[in-house]
Parts: sequence; structure tokens; C-alpha cells
Amino acid sequence: MIVYFSGTGNSRHVALRLAELVKDGQTLDAGRCIRSDERPVLESEAPYVFVCPTYAWRIPRIFEKFLRGAEFTGNDRVYFVMTCGDGIGGAQKYLEALCAEKNWRFMGVKQIVMPENYVAMFPVPAREEARSIVRRADQVVAETAACIVAGEKLPDHSGGLPGRLLSAMTPAFYRWFVKADAFRATDACCGCGACEKACVMRNIHLEAGRPVWGHECTHCMACICGCPRQAIEYGKRSAGKPRYLCPEE
Repeated sequence: MIVYFSGTGNSRHVALRLAELVKDGQTLDAGRCIRSDERPVLESEAPYVFVCPTYAWRIPRIFEKFLRGAEFTGNDRVYFVMTCGDGIGGAQKYLEALCAEKNWRFMGVKQIVMPENYVAMFPVPAREEARSIVRRADQVVAETAACIVAGEKLPDHSGGLPGRLLSAMTPAFYRWFVKADAFRATDACCGCGACEKACVMRNIHLEAGRPVWGHECTHCMACICGCPRQAIEYGKRSAGKPRYLCPEE
């Protein structure tokens, strides 16, 4: 079974490609469960493959919380696939600890470099460049799928000392940077509510036809990148940047 969490579509793309290649018809969008506070009981004869983006050099806290709260029965082998704009740091150490807690057999973690989507902080590629990055990523996805089909462990990705230091900074990053305070709707907003529907944290609601952000933000960028009118800004940091949703061929 392939279980994925995705904000702007990168991890969804990888998860669905993996499902095709490993011929696993069972896929689950964890975001829907998270939004509805559902803690499912899942069963799979095949290994579990968890696909998600990299947030501050680890898996997203909300996805980790979902994995801890849900019940996974059947196969105890677990693969992790993390999409990223640059790297996953020392995430492996924390994934191994999670597997030990859940009595899973850790089969490795693979980083898949996809187009940068963190418009709140970094440059975002234009559409054609993004397509090129996705095509290169698809080759890595195919190699990863081959390992999973063969039942092999993924290559070690401990990240070394630099990676471990980056992942150790995750709590500080969440504390100081992962906030919704800077989001705002511009005059281009039409009050369609797309941002409210996209928010997995249920952190956005409309007041007088305008979105208002609460304090439960995870910085998935689904609202700002999914706005059909590009009517959301993140302070001055997103000004002039293209918005990113994973391009589908």
C-alpha cells in the first residue's frame, strides 16, 4: 500500500508513479484523513510505502502524527520516499526511530528531488524548468520502484554530520518560521474558497468573502500555490515569484 501526503502535488505525483510501477492498486491520500481527523485501520499484504515532502529536513509533523495514530496491519516492511527541493538532511535517523516505535521493519528512505515549491522562502522554477526536473525525478522513481519490487533495502541515506545537524534544527525551524501570520489575500481575491478547501489543517476560513488564516499552519503552500487567481501573498517573500503546482504530462 502506498500512503502519501502532498501539498502542491510533488509527493502525489511520485506516489501515483510508484503505484503504477510496483503494480500496487492500494493508495491512500493521508491528507484527506488528516483533514477529517480520521485514524484509519489499514491492511496490506505488500510493503507499505510512505511518500511525503521534506519539511525542515524531516517528514512533516502532521504526517508523522498521522502515521503514529493510524494502525497498519499485514506486512511490517516499510519504505519511505521523501520529495525535496534540495535534500532530506539526516531524516533517516528519525524514521528509524519511528519504525522502532511502530514495530516496523525499516527498509530505507529515498530522496526524490522535485521542483522547489516553498514560495514563502525560496525561488520557484518556471513551468518548463519544473517539467524538466519532474522528468529527471521520474527516472529515480523507477529505480526506487525496482528496489521495492525486488524486496531490497534502499541505499543508506544517513546524511552524515551535515545532514544530522540540519535535521536537528527542525524544532527551531517550526518554532520561528512555520507560521501563517504573513499570508494575506490581495484585491485579486474573488472569495472562491479554494484556499479554504485546500488547507489540510482547516486553518483557513472565509470572513465576508475573504480568507483568514489561523494559527495551525504547516506551510504546505497548498493555499498560495493553488489559488486560481494568484491572489495570495506571503508578506513580501512571495512577490513576483511564480506559483507552483506539480505539472502533469
